Amino acid sequence: MAAKTVPAGASSPSLTKALVAEVLGTFVLVVGGVGTALFATGAANTSVNGTVGWLGVSLAFGLTVVVGAYAFGPISGGHFNPAVTVGLWAAGRFPGGKVGPYIIAQIVGGAIGSSVLYLVCLGGKAGFAEAARAGGFASNGFGDRSPGGFGLGAAMLGEVLVTFIFVAVICGATSKIANAGLAGLAIGLTLTLMHLVAIPITNASINPARSIAAALYAGNGAWPQIWVFLIFPTLGGALAGLLFRTVLTDN
Repeated sequence: MAAKTVPAGASSPSLTKALVAEVLGTFVLVVGGVGTALFATGAANTSVNGTVGWLGVSLAFGLTVVVGAYAFGPISGGHFNPAVTVGLWAAGRFPGGKVGPYIIAQIVGGAIGSSVLYLVCLGGKAGFAEAARAGGFASNGFGDRSPGGFGLGAAMLGEVLVTFIFVAVICGATSKIANAGLAGLAIGLTLTLMHLVAIPITNASINPARSIAAALYAGNGAWPQIWVFLIFPTLGGALAGLLFRTVLTDN
């Protein structure tokens, strides 16, 4: 999940191909992570059959990153997350001119993913889609919308903290001295761990594109709180990138 080193004599994938890869990778992340939260936790219906709980949702998000990193990472670097893109730019590992296009592609991919999930919800039993929306559609929140009842301050600090750790691991795992072949696995496991920490606080954003995607179909006040999940994960990613640029540089 970082801009890869291109072998001598090989050409880099075009920006268009990279953006398509970011759309696809973010689409997979939302379908896998948000889809698990919607269909396999009992959140959108009252059935306990197949419930995986917070651990299952955390694993789902981590697995989607592992899958995406190995499938699409060679093309785009496998960001799938505006906070990652900003963090890698802050670390000096990603060109500023590509930040905007990458973020747009990620938002588009996430929106497509949540739209497909909503279409699936419409095919559920009577009232399933309405219940999914009323339950928040796996969106992020604080206060009354926090799974654990955590307030705004905890949400802001929590999102900065978990995203900082996540992006710091990305920077470390993709550094010149790291084992590149294991980077995707390390990054996916870190995202799983950070979801275990953050789900009770905010339902775990760590990714503004994921937050926007879920909020599109949330029917319980997600939009008035969305600013928290745009600003503070991005801030956490930027701080991690700056740490590696100034203190833990591998140059």
